[in-house]
Parts: sequence; structure tokens; C-alpha cells
Amino acid sequence: MSVTSGTAPDRDVQAPRPGAVPSRADGVRLIGEMSGSGYRRPPALVRRADGQVLQLTPLLYRVLEAVDGAADHAVIAERVGRAVNRRVGARDVEVLLDKLRPLGVLRLADGTDPAPRKANPLLGLRMRCVISDEDTTRRVTAPFTWLFHPLVVVALVLAFVGVSFWVLFEKGLAGAAYEAFEQPSLLLLVFAVTILSAGFHEFGHAAAARYGGATPGAMGFGMYLMWPAFYTDVTDSYRLGKAGRLRTDLGGLYFNAIVSVVVFGVWLVSGWDALLLVIATQLLQMVRQLTPLVRFDGYHVLADLTGVPDLFQRIKPTLLGLLPNRWRSPETTVLKPWARVVVTLWVVVVVPVLLLSFVLMVLTLPRIIGTAVRGVQQQWAGLGAAFDEGDLALSAVRVLGIVAIAVPMAGILYLLARMVKRAVLKVVTWSSGKPGRRAVAVVALLAVLAGLAYAWWPEGDRYRPIQPGERGTVQDALPMGARAPRALPADTEAAPVAVAAKRKVVLPQGAALPTKGKPIPAMMLTPVGNPTAPRLVYPFQRPEPPGPGDNQAVVINTTDGSVQYEVSFGLVWATEDKVDNRNEAWALASCQNCATVAIAFQIVLVVGKANVVIPENVAVAVNHTCVDCLTYALASQLVVTLSGEPDEAAKAEIAAIWGRMTGLADRVQGMTTTQIQAEFDSVKRDILTVLQNHDPVTTTPVPPSSPTGTTGATTTTTPDPAESSSTPPPSSPSPPPSSSEQPTTSPPPSEGSSVVPTSP
Repeated sequence: MSVTSGTAPDRDVQAPRPGAVPSRADGVRLIGEMSGSGYRRPPALVRRADGQVLQLTPLLYRVLEAVDGAADHAVIAERVGRAVNRRVGARDVEVLLDKLRPLGVLRLADGTDPAPRKANPLLGLRMRCVISDEDTTRRVTAPFTWLFHPLVVVALVLAFVGVSFWVLFEKGLAGAAYEAFEQPSLLLLVFAVTILSAGFHEFGHAAAARYGGATPGAMGFGMYLMWPAFYTDVTDSYRLGKAGRLRTDLGGLYFNAIVSVVVFGVWLVSGWDALLLVIATQLLQMVRQLTPLVRFDGYHVLADLTGVPDLFQRIKPTLLGLLPNRWRSPETTVLKPWARVVVTLWVVVVVPVLLLSFVLMVLTLPRIIGTAVRGVQQQWAGLGAAFDEGDLALSAVRVLGIVAIAVPMAGILYLLARMVKRAVLKVVTWSSGKPGRRAVAVVALLAVLAGLAYAWWPEGDRYRPIQPGERGTVQDALPMGARAPRALPADTEAAPVAVAAKRKVVLPQGAALPTKGKPIPAMMLTPVGNPTAPRLVYPFQRPEPPGPGDNQAVVINTTDGSVQYEVSFGLVWATEDKVDNRNEAWALASCQNCATVAIAFQIVLVVGKANVVIPENVAVAVNHTCVDCLTYALASQLVVTLSGEPDEAAKAEIAAIWGRMTGLADRVQGMTTTQIQAEFDSVKRDILTVLQNHDPVTTTPVPPSSPTGTTGATTTTTPDPAESSSTPPPSSPSPPPSSSEQPTTSPPPSEGSSVVPTSP
């Protein structure tokens, strides 16, 4: 909805024939004088068929009111004279009608309706699409009017306050966010309810207007600034008093509160924590809607509080009124003193904020484009992975992610294009027929183009995506902001010494120092008993190559959207004096929407008596700057001490059992961790059975114990950019954390050790 003044005709309109009877254009609705106006002389409002609302002076409004399609100029003059208690002649009426015709409220001389140009504000709703007409809106919103009964309002508002406090300060939203991201179907449900609540918000405006006695108009959606938005035509609420208009303005926020209370009730029944995110989205919507800088609900609340229907129309008169020579001009003093103060404060805040926002949008556009492109690529890779897995819910989430990135970008580009078009048209009109002005315009255009080329030219890392850890301050957005050196205040010169004294970085000799652009995954150790003691930072380096008799699976994944496995199996006959075989699984990941799995399985058969038996079983999974990635490492080791070398039949049976591992390596990618562990356990049991049937199996602890088996598994999953976290994988329960139980020493053997490698 926009309001324009109707006192300055500037278009050529066909004049009527002398003595012709004027009549109103179809769809013209007389709203009347605005109650609680902030103007010294309250304007009267008229609504055209196209939805445009006009402000008319009281005299022009009386003339339009007297036009009924049957009265001639003399009759109209008589009616207007009685209404204003002044003498009005037919000639006066003719002059006043000439002022009304360019506004599109009177029919043309040939009896046809005019085609006036509707106001096209830069910050107005664009691309409107009507969902329900006036009659439909009236019918569907009628059942909700009872919600505005004072007792119902008080009860629901108190319930909303209680629910919001409990969610934000008692329950929290961490569990809700985790459940939603772990189950994409719930995330889709939250998204759907949020969209429906945005439409229900408009029901609140329409129902509030109907409760006050006004008639709501069409409902639909369009594009506002850079986001899709729903809208409701509540222009008829101008016929209400100030309280009725404010009720209409706040009706949408009230219905957001109702949605929060209803969702809380559903949560009590279902127990789905993800639904609590809907309450958070309602609070965010309400805070955004209360912003009075652009045409949100807060803007209309301020307009109705001051009694000034269109605050943006007051920007130019208010700025000019700040000049000393314009303090007493009629355009400046048209408002009441208190309304003038409020509007002036609004203007001096809004104008700098909007200008700064525009400048920052232009300067940061390359970084925004780079970030958007990377985001779309990541979502597209995730969409492909989800589609390959047959996860339709996650696929839908990825599609919504792409839309959520693409729509604002398209909105930004569309807004910039509109601003350029409007500026060019204004400059062309301003300089038309005036060579001096045209020269100034050309120089200004060249300066603007040079500035844009400097800000947008694709050099260096200008279009690099926004990185984690960037501050994003205003000075960082300026072209030289990030490059200018920043001096420390004099009183903080000693700070680096204190920090360095509390942190020690341990790096291998010759290793490159980590940077923000190329960090190194690291582990920081802080003494528990003395937190102020120096902390040690240990970077994770690539593990050392396996030695003789060792088994190692290492996978390092840095490819976005990929799934990488590394499987290594080893059967070792140990006959030396020292048994220190290592079984390692290393899964290291720094990627987006990726899966990284390392699996190591080793069986060590110690023949005879070894003096030292210290096998190691290690599983390490490390993430660094991962988004939606799964990193899993599984290490399983069995160590068996034999009194002597088994016979050939036992060796043949063991070789046959071990041969099953080759098939397992081929099909491991289609198995869950539980299934893989079950295969390992089966091989262990079968080998132990063979050994027990052919030769007694012994271990060296006193008293004798069963064969030693250890399993280590670690998993890190990161749904958001964060440090590594250790959690079980979502597909199946994980084995216990990495540990290593070592058997005791035994006498030295008489033969050397041998390694039987399989499936590297």
C-alpha cells in the first residue's frame, strides 16, 4: 500500500466538454478524513481501483464526494458550499475538477475510465500475485475475528511470553537443532510450518481489520527487497480510529504468537524437539517485522502512531526543512509539532542507514557472489550424494538450500538493476535540453563506472568466499579496510607477551607454520589442575609409514561431496623376541558433504614364548572445517599366543578363513559398521576355533587368560563448521573408544616373524 498526495497535477488529461456531467471512475472508494492525523489539517483519503491511496485536501475531497454522475457543476458547487460553509461557484468547481482528473479518480470526457500511473516506490512490493480476492479474504478470515476479544488476547499473549521464556532460558534449542539436522524430514516440517505461519501472519492483519469494522482486501505474495513476502490489502483500515489501525498493524505479530503457543502444545503431545525451532523462527520473524526502517509492520505502527500515512514521502520535505531558510516553509510546517519531531528523528536515522546499507551491498557484492557460488556448489554436491543414497528428505533439504541462496542473490541483482534504471531516468529528465546539466551527468556517470570497476574488477581474491573466522565489520568491507595496518593501543603493547607465555606450539622441525587460509588440525592440551599453566598445541600430522608386521589404513579426504574408503587387513605370524605390531586406522577429513572411512583389521599369532608383547591398536578420526561430513575410523586387533607352530592342516584352515577377507574388502562400502564388526568377530571366532582344535591356545598372564582382542573406533560428524566432535555415526552404534589391552611377556621364540598381507 502506498499513499500519494493529490494536489499537483502534472499530466495532460483530455478536458471535458463544457457543461458535461462529471462522474467518478469505477472502483474509486472514499475513505474519509484520517482519524488521529499528524497533519495540522487532516487530509482525506481516497482509494482508486488499482489500490493506490491518495491524500486530498478537504476541499478537493468534498468536490469528489459531491460527484455522483448526475449532478452538474452548479449542483456540485451548491453541495460543496454547504459542506465547507463557503460560497463556491460553478467556475470554482471546474477548476477543482481539473485538479482531480490527473489523479485518475474521474472518468474521461468520453465516459471511459482513465489509466493513471500508479506510484512505484523503490522499496515497494514487486511482482504481486493475488491468491484470494476481497470476497474470499473476507470469508476465510471471518472465523478468526474472535481471537481479538480482549480476554482471549490477554490469555494468549501471557501464554506466548511463558512459552518463549521457557524455550529460550530453560529448555534451549541445541537439542532441537540437532534433531532437525539429524532427521531431514523434521527439518522439512519446520520449514513448511514456518512458511505457513508467514501466510497465517497475514490472516492476523485481515482478521484484525475485520474485527474493527474495516473490509480487508486481496491477499497474495510478491517480492519485497530481496525476499518473497506475503501481503494483505488492509487499506480500508484507514477509516478506523488510531486504536483500530494499530490493532490491524499488530494483528500479524499476534498470530505469530498464536502459532508459537499451538506448536508448543503439539510438542507436548509428540515430543519432537525439532518443533521448538518453529518457536524460534516465529520470534525472529516478529523481531524483523518490528523494524521500522522499511515497510514492515514496525513501519506501519510508527506511521499510525504519528498519523502520517506514508513516512517515505516525508523524507525530502524533512531534509529540506532542516535548512535554516526552510524552517517556516509551508511544506515543513504541515505536520503537528510532535509528529514533526518523530518523523524528523525517523528520517535522520533511516536515510544514513539505507545509504550505508546500499554502499556496503555494492562493495561486498563480489564476496557475496563468491560465497553464494560456493554455497550452491556445496548444496549441489550434497544433493547428488543424497539422491544417490535415495534419501528424498535430504534431497529436498538440499534443493531448499539452493533456492535459499539463489533467491536473495537474484533479489539483490534485481534491486540494483531497478536502482540504476530509476537513477538513469531521473538524470535524463533532469538534464533534458540543458547541455550544462547533461555534461555534469556524463562526468558523474563516468565517475560511478570507475568506482564500480574498482570495487568489482575480478583481481586477486576479490571474489573469494567468506571464510570462517572473518569479522565482517564495516571497515573490513571497505576496499582498503582489510589491507590497512592496525596499530595496537599504547596500553596493550604487553598483551602479546602474556599470551605467548600461556601457549606453546609444538611443530615438527621444518614444518610450515599454520595460517588462517591454510590451518593445521591440532589438539590443545590444558592442565586440569592449573588452567593458567602453559597450554600445548599439537598439530595432527600424517602418520608415519607402517613398519614390518604393522597394518595401517590411512585415508585423507579433501574433496567436497566425495565418499572415500581405505581398508587394510593383516595376518601376522610373530616368532621374534619382541611383539610390538601396530594396527592403525586413520581417517582425516577437511571437506564439505563428504564421508571418510578407514578400517584396519589385524590378527597377530604369537608362536612360542616372546619376552615382550606390546601390540598397539589405534583408531583416529579427525575433522577440520567440515560441513555435513562423516569421518569414521575402525581398528580391530586380535593377539593370540600359541605354545607351538600349528600343523599344516590348521594353517590351511586359517588361510581359507582369512581368504574371506578379500570378499569383505570388495563389499565393505555397502555395509554398516555393525555388519563390518560382525564379520570381524566371525573371523576371530573361526580362527580361534581352529587353533583350539589343533593346538592349545595360551596367553602369558598368570593365571592364564583368554586371547587378547581389542577394538578401537572413533567417529567425528560435523553438521556445521566447528571443531571436531566425537559422536557415534548415525547409521549404527559404534564400538567402544580406542583402547589397547596388552598381554604379558613370554620367553623368546626361536624363529623370525612373517607377515601375510591381504587387501591393502
